[in-house]
Amino acid sequence: MKPPETRKITSMANPEIKKIRSLSLRKYREEYGLFVTEGLWHALEAVEAGWDFETILIEESGRDKEQVRRLLDLCAEQGCSILEVTPSIMESITKRDNAQTVLAVLKQKWRDLSAMKPEAGTVWLALEEIRDPGNLGTLMRTCDATGVRGIVLIGNTCDPYSSEAIRASMGSFPRIMLIRCERAAFISYARESGFQTVGTHLRADRDYRKASYETPLALVMGAEQAGLSDELAAACKHLVKIPMRGKADSLNVSVAAAIMLYEICRESLEM
Repeated sequence: MKPPETRKITSMANPEIKKIRSLSLRKYREEYGLFVTEGLWHALEAVEAGWDFETILIEESGRDKEQVRRLLDLCAEQGCSILEVTPSIMESITKRDNAQTVLAVLKQKWRDLSAMKPEAGTVWLALEEIRDPGNLGTLMRTCDATGVRGIVLIGNTCDPYSSEAIRASMGSFPRIMLIRCERAAFISYARESGFQTVGTHLRADRDYRKASYETPLALVMGAEQAGLSDELAAACKHLVKIPMRGKADSLNVSVAAAIMLYEICRESLEM
């Protein structure tokens, strides 16, 4: 199929450019159901994983012409807009000097709890009230590395489709399913579906290395400051703790989750 026609845009006042720039704000990402990912390779990861594109922006002086053509060929059936823009437009959208030469505007993907299927070998990460988008993006990357199926965002969390989270995911976001729900809904579904829920908690008395992890399993972790709520901690089948020798009383949530997930997924990870 012939790729869609490329249109050249040189003005910041262009309505499509103004709409894309507005996606830096959460309220417009939610209103349009869209988000931006930066870089040719991240766009290729997304299209190969079956994501829907609305617009692709290509800098007029960009390199990797062959791979850009491959991206456009893969997106040909989607009918998305292809815009050739100036470096200054790219920088205005990304708010960064020396911006990437390819940007893609994608449609968000949200699942409901029914996508969290209780299959043998399945591991999910559930995050309550997480607020730092950089941490969330890093967690998407770690989930991708360890084969975790998806992330459940519980309560009032930061936006996984913010530029900070997408950048921090380093291209892993297309392979991670995302669910958002309230605390009571997660507790009810996890209990009824048979998931083993394991929470990390400072008051736990079990070393995470001595716990038994049976799938399907949901690792439940709390916000950067507050940790797990009492309600969610009480609903977990097991509470574990990562021991520390120094004076620090806690770890960054993305670091703690990485330690936990590599332990939980130990047997399924092979060189």
